[in-house]
Amino acid sequence: MAEECKCCCCQHKEKIRPEEEYKDLIHRLNRIEGQVRGIRGMVEKNAYCTDIMVQVAAVNAALNAFNRELLATHIRTCVAEDIRQGKDEVIDDLIVTLQKLMK
Repeated sequence: MAEECKCCCCQHKEKIRPEEEYKDLIHRLNRIEGQVRGIRGMVEKNAYCTDIMVQVAAVNAALNAFNRELLATHIRTCVAEDIRQGKDEVIDDLIVTLQKLMK
């Protein structure tokens, strides 16, 4: 992967992630994808409803953890860099994002 983007990733709607961050995010998503396939298999095998719901809750927890990690990284990199550059409008963008996540 390339080096971290020096420009505002929010403004350009793209971010070049460090290799380690990229690999961690993909690894998490691959695990979540496997969990979802497992749920599909449970439905196909007519598993008991509560067993399926427990697995769905686990996927939801994994997605929430993924989002928390991504948000933390976003704040530490994109938001902090924009604030350092005097681009305070990034705060409003962050608030909108947080509102969407809290629905």
